[in-house]
Amino acid sequence: MTLRNITEHAGEWLRGAGPQSDVVISSRIRLARNLAGFPFVGHANRRQRYEILEACRSHITNKRLGDNIIWVQLADAMPTDRQLLVERHLISRQHGSSKNEIPRGVAVGGDETFAIMVNEEDHLRIQVLRSGMQLTEAFEQINRIDDILEERLEYAYSRRFGYLAACPTNVGTGIRVSVMMHLPALKLTGEIDKVKRAARDMHLAVRGLFGEGSEAQGDLYQVSNQTTLGKTEQEILADFEHTVVPQIIAYEQQARQALLRQREDQLDDKIWRAWALLTHARVIGTEEVLQLLSHVRLGVNLGRLDTVDIRTINELFLLTQPAHLQRITGSEMDPATRRVARARLIRQRLGVR
Repeated sequence: MTLRNITEHAGEWLRGAGPQSDVVISSRIRLARNLAGFPFVGHANRRQRYEILEACRSHITNKRLGDNIIWVQLADAMPTDRQLLVERHLISRQHGSSKNEIPRGVAVGGDETFAIMVNEEDHLRIQVLRSGMQLTEAFEQINRIDDILEERLEYAYSRRFGYLAACPTNVGTGIRVSVMMHLPALKLTGEIDKVKRAARDMHLAVRGLFGEGSEAQGDLYQVSNQTTLGKTEQEILADFEHTVVPQIIAYEQQARQALLRQREDQLDDKIWRAWALLTHARVIGTEEVLQLLSHVRLGVNLGRLDTVDIRTINELFLLTQPAHLQRITGSEMDPATRRVARARLIRQRLGVR
C-alpha cells in the first residue's frame, strides 16, 4: 500500500464493528517514547533531529512490525498528503503542519491499525487504532510494537519517574488512552456539558474530532486520560474500560431512549431531513455534512432508518474531508468546487444519482 491508493479503503478503525460500536467509533492507545542520549525534539538541533529520524526509521520499517508499512518523510510530502494523514488520524495536526520545519516522518501499518510518528513532540509517538471498544486488543498490539522497538532502541528511562517525555503529563508510563465517541443524543438533550464537566472532574480530556484544539463536529468526541505519572498502564486501562467509557455509554443510551419516549416525531424528522439532504443536495460544506451524517448514524443505530449501514456512514465522515475529496477526484479544488464534489460523492456512496 502507498499514499497513492490509501483512499481506496477507510481503515480498519472505521469498520463500525467491535463491542459498543453504536457509541464508540474507535479505541486508541498512544505511547510517548524518547531516545537516550538525545535532547527532546524541541531542544535538539537540526543535525540531532536528522540522527533521531534516521535511527528510528531504520528500525520502524523492519519486517517484524509487519508487511506493507508505508514510510512518509513529511518534509518532502505534498500538503494534500500531509492533510490526508491528519484526516485519517494517523498524524497530529502539528506533525502535518506546513509551518513545521523539523525533519520528521511517520510509519503507517498496512491495515492502518498502527502508526508511528517520529520527531513530533517526542522522538516517537506510537499509536494503535481499533474499531469499537477494543482497548485491551489495542493495548496488546501496542505492547508488541513497543517491545520490538525497545530491543533495538535505547529509550530515555528513569527508575524514579519512568519513561521520560517532553511534556510532564506524559512522564511515567507515557500512555494516552482514548476513545472516539458518537454522542448525538447527549447533545440533543442538552446533557453534553454535564458529561464534559464530569470528565474534567475525573482528570479526563474531552476534545473534538481532530484532538487538541478542535471542535466536536458531527457530535464526535475524543475522551482521553490527561496524566500518566503515578499509575501503571494496567490501572489507566482498567479505569477506562470498566468505569469511564461504560458510564458515558450508559448516559448516551439513556439520552437516546429519552428522545424516543419524549420527542419521537421531532427525532424522526431530524433523521429523515438529514437523509433527504444527503441524498439530494448538490452543494454541501464540511461542517454541514458531519452534522447530517451524525443524525443519520443515530437513526440507523436506533432502527429508525434501514437504507444504509453504519460502515458506509462511518467512512463518509472521513471521505468527505477536503484532502480525501481531492485525492479521490485526482485534482486540487477550491472550496466551492469541493462542496459540489462532496455532494456528488455522498450521493454515489448512498446509491443515489
